[in-house]
Formats: sequence, structure tokens, C-alpha cells
Amino acid sequence: MQKVRKAVIPVAGFGTRFLPATKSTPKEMMPLIDKPIIHYIVEEAVNSGIETIIFVTGRHKRAIEDYFDYYPELEQVLKKSGKEQEIEKLRQISNMAEFVYIRQKEQLGLGHAVLTAERLVGDEPFAVLLGDEVIKNKDYPGIKQLIDVYHQFGKSVIGTMEVPREDVSKYGIVAGKEVVDGIKLVEKLVEKPPVEEAPSTSAIIGRYVLTPDIFEALKKTPLGKGGELQLTDGLALLRNKEVIYSKDVEGLRHDTGNKIGYLEAILDFALEREDVREEFIKILMEKCKEIEKG
Repeated sequence: MQKVRKAVIPVAGFGTRFLPATKSTPKEMMPLIDKPIIHYIVEEAVNSGIETIIFVTGRHKRAIEDYFDYYPELEQVLKKSGKEQEIEKLRQISNMAEFVYIRQKEQLGLGHAVLTAERLVGDEPFAVLLGDEVIKNKDYPGIKQLIDVYHQFGKSVIGTMEVPREDVSKYGIVAGKEVVDGIKLVEKLVEKPPVEEAPSTSAIIGRYVLTPDIFEALKKTPLGKGGELQLTDGLALLRNKEVIYSKDVEGLRHDTGNKIGYLEAILDFALEREDVREEFIKILMEKCKEIEKG
């Protein structure tokens, strides 16, 4: 069985929920304290054994390329100030993995973004991580959980989580039969179904491990909701050819693609940082007192 060595991270979206900030700054580069969101996504992949990161980008996402590249001019300034430790930190970012970039010329959905990476992925299994979902699990990274299921069964694996029934229309939904604790054999996939038509409350999150057969399935998949090529629809077509599994991903998930999710992520990351935790708690307590006073 082939090792999962490559990960596709689609980052071409405009991030309109965060305008005007995202007019000049990619949403994936917005910081969680002192590291951008995309850093944590890449870190998860690398800690799961991924060697090559394939970014599917747009012409407004150059900052992501710059972040994972060397910055000799900055290193020279830091060297003159004797900040060797900071230089080493910057070098570690660039050396995390092999970084490859390909442009998605049109915004035609997640399925189209994955299909754009076909030539770079080649004929081997690969991971997909969405660039605005952070999953915290230091002991067992989210995508590693799916990679392990792939190595167990040799088939595509979809990351899932349980959601309230009233929220099913916000997600792709899967239904299936449990074969091992937390792992299901997928029997049905639906993209953002109405509440009354949802086959389950098992929602697809931004983590996948896919066989290369997904590319042919996507090529045959008609455009779906919003006039876009939906990855969920492509997976539904792939399921007619081969079995697909799903797994509930263990860990704390932050959807930083919306403002409340982003603010919650900042709060969570700040509270676990020893260098800011104490002062930050004091600020929070003061703010809570102000709110109580009205």
C-alpha cells in the first residue's frame, strides 16, 4: 500500500466574510497570536507524516508563498541584532516540508480546487486539509487519524463530526454503517441538505484522505449547489465505484472561516500560551466586570 506523502490545501478563496481585511491579506494568513492560521494547518500535516504540501492558490495569495519561503533580507537584519534564535525559527518554517503551488484560475468550488492539483498529486493517495479549519490534538493530529484509517482499509476516508440537526444544512452530510468504533462504511453523501432530508447528523469537516480515483469521478461530476463542482458530489459518484469510509475526528475544531469561530480560536490559543495567559485572563476578567456593570 502506498504511503500518504502529499497534502492538498485549497487556499484560493476570497475570504469575503473578513472584508475589508482580506482585500490585501489572505484569510489563511490572519494570525492566531503570532502564527498565521495556515501555519497550524501545515504543522498538522507535517506532524502526520506529510512530506509535500500542495497549495491551490489564487493570484491574491502571494503572501502564503512568501511566508513559507526564505527571507534573507530579514535574516540579515536579525543577524546584526544578534537574534540567531529568531533566524532559526524562520528557517524551520521554510524547512517544514516541500512546498508546491498551483493556481486555481476560477473559483468553481472545492471539488474543482482538488481537481486542479491532479497533475501534482499523480497516481497516489493524498490528504486534503481546508485552510481555515484548525484541529487541535497534539497527541494524535486530525489528518493522521484519517491516514491511519486509509492504511487499515486502503480506501478514501472522510473526516466527520456530529452536529445538531438544525445545523445539517451548513455541511455535507454522510450516513453509513459503523464497522469499527468511530469508523463508518459510507452509504450516502449529501451536500448541505434541508433539515428534513438529512440522512444523519454526521457532518463532513475539512479533512480527507483520498485515492487518486477521485479525479476521474470529479471530471464526471456535474456542477452542484451554487454552480460549483462540489467535492461531496464527486465522492458520492466515487462511492459507486469503490467503498468509502468516514471517521469522527478527535480533537478541538476551530472554524476560523467565520468571525465568531476566529475569535473563539484566538481566545483558546491565548489561554494555553504561558507567555500571555496570566495577563490575558486579567483582561478578560476586567472586561466581564465591565459587561456585568452594563
